[in-house]
Amino acid sequence: MLETAFHIVLVEPEIPPNTGNIARLCAGTQTHLHLVGKLGFSLDDRYLKRAGLDYWPHVSLHRWETLEQLEQAYPDGRWWYTSKTAEKSYVQADFRAGDFIAFGKETKGLPKALLEQYPQRCLRIPLSSDAVRSLNLSTSAGIVLYEALRQAGALD
Repeated sequence: MLETAFHIVLVEPEIPPNTGNIARLCAGTQTHLHLVGKLGFSLDDRYLKRAGLDYWPHVSLHRWETLEQLEQAYPDGRWWYTSKTAEKSYVQADFRAGDFIAFGKETKGLPKALLEQYPQRCLRIPLSSDAVRSLNLSTSAGIVLYEALRQAGALD
């Protein structure tokens, strides 16, 4: 695992295949995966395992009871919070290796109080149609992570 690896943080994810797909993404990019709070599934869930296929041994997986515990474990961490209501697009962020990119639960997103506390750290993925409220969690994680990797020169 790279010391400068990015960190994907999933706060209370609900859908096992989304988390499995993100675990696979993390394994393929040497990104740490942090699961925070109450999960909507067991880590033994067959759909979770199937989505991650045989890549689970290559995932740097960390489990936290609360977001506060995670933040305290990395006091110098730089955080980005994703939200469909954020003003700033993810392409306007200045990502650096080692950043934490947080995503909320599929049905509710991140807590409103958290987003209001750090508006300058909130990012959205612009959509060109009002027909779709938001993108799938694993799709969103891939989009934002690959922009972060690109900016950090990790794709060269």
